Amino acid sequence: MDSAMDQAHAIAQRVVHPERVDMARRDASPEDELQRLALIYKVLGDPSRLKIVMALRREEMCVCDLAALTGISESAVSHQLRRLKDLSLVKTRRDGQVVYYSLEDKHVVLLLDIGLRHVKE
Repeated sequence: MDSAMDQAHAIAQRVVHPERVDMARRDASPEDELQRLALIYKVLGDPSRLKIVMALRREEMCVCDLAALTGISESAVSHQLRRLKDLSLVKTRRDGQVVYYSLEDKHVVLLLDIGLRHVKE
C-alpha cells in the first residue's frame, strides 16, 4: 500500500528543470516569427489551398488549370492564391494575358514534402 501511495505522490509532484527552461527560452524564436509561422500553417490547413500548393509542387499552373483540378470556381481559386501570395508561398509569372502561379521557393516544397512523409509513416 505504501509503494502505491509513494508512486501516486511522486506522479503528483511537479519538478521544474530550470536549466532546460532557460535553454528553451534562449533557443525560442521571436514572437513575430512564431506568429508568421502559425499563420502559414493555418493557411496551409485549408484543404483547397493545400490542393493548390500541392499541385504547384511540380510545375506552374494558371487559375483555369487550378480551378479544373480543385473543382472550385476561378474566382475562389484566385482568392486562395491571393492569400498564398500574401504569405510569400506562391509567386506569379505573366505570359501575355495569362498569369501563371508557382511556389515561391524550394523551402515551400520542402515543407510540403516533409509533411507528406510524416503523414505516410
